[in-house]
Amino acid sequence: MKAVRIISPGEIEISELPEPKLAPGSAIIKIKSVMICGSDISVFRGKGIPPEYPIVIGHEVAGEIYDIGANERCFTKGDRVIINPYIFCGRCYPCSLGRTNCCESLKVLGVRNTQGAMVEFFSHPIHLLIKAPGSIPWETVPLAEPLTISLHALHRTDPKTGERVVIIGAGPIGIYAALLVKARGAVPILLDRIDERLEIAKREGIDCTINTDKQNAVEVIAAHTDGRMAEVVIEASGANSEIKRSLDYASYCGRIAYTGWPTGETPLFTADITRKELDIRGSRTGVAAEITEALAMIESGAVNVRSCVSEIVGFDELPGAVRKIAEQPEKYLKIGALL
Repeated sequence: MKAVRIISPGEIEISELPEPKLAPGSAIIKIKSVMICGSDISVFRGKGIPPEYPIVIGHEVAGEIYDIGANERCFTKGDRVIINPYIFCGRCYPCSLGRTNCCESLKVLGVRNTQGAMVEFFSHPIHLLIKAPGSIPWETVPLAEPLTISLHALHRTDPKTGERVVIIGAGPIGIYAALLVKARGAVPILLDRIDERLEIAKREGIDCTINTDKQNAVEVIAAHTDGRMAEVVIEASGANSEIKRSLDYASYCGRIAYTGWPTGETPLFTADITRKELDIRGSRTGVAAEITEALAMIESGAVNVRSCVSEIVGFDELPGAVRKIAEQPEKYLKIGALL
């Protein structure tokens, strides 16, 4: 079978690999659609926590059950599914709380400790498969995974109707977070350095956007909030400078969720945290129930996840698409492929 594999940083190809064999407790999925994630780009660049190369990338994937054990009752051949790419142990303290996204030995397909699913056929544990509604087109189903990350940030901060929510970073996670905030009846304020990304958000009805290279974000946020600043801040860029500024954007008694993954350490002025009595919360990926919730929101049309899709290509074009995003991140948000 074909697989998109990174041989070493900057070197990506279509490889021929053996098809997986059916194992107890798992199913073989015929992959129908995939999306390229920012984590795939980090692996391509050799940034972050580099995996052991070569590695097959891909964790935003969907497909149909191709083979499954005869005694399995939850799924049958032909079922449409999205893959939960976060493999948890089920035994550690976070898992005992149901916070499987924080598993002490978490594995992430194609990113950390395991091969990815940007392949023609993939074997995955049955308990990490989630049925996808038949009304959602194949090219849209994988987008439930990034939407889940945005949704988890909202669950961590719980914006109320009318509250102002600053979202830092107009990548897919940030734009989806802004759309979710608006759907909740809160007021999103979206920050980024790239006008093209902010324009996408504006077309989706996000009225308040700030280009932090051209505007003083603190002054603009203060003007929009009558000086109070934002009751909620969601940091989705991972930029060290913006993580520091998140304390300035937050109101007294505000809540901040850190979703972006920064490079290196970020010093914070903790006196502001104490003075404002801020609630600081990590926000990492999501859990299975949130993937189901994200699928329901896509099906209902509550969030237009296609707004962040720049292109849909063929499977053989995926290596070139990874290079395009890596070289021109300002031009592309998400590129996907149909198989």
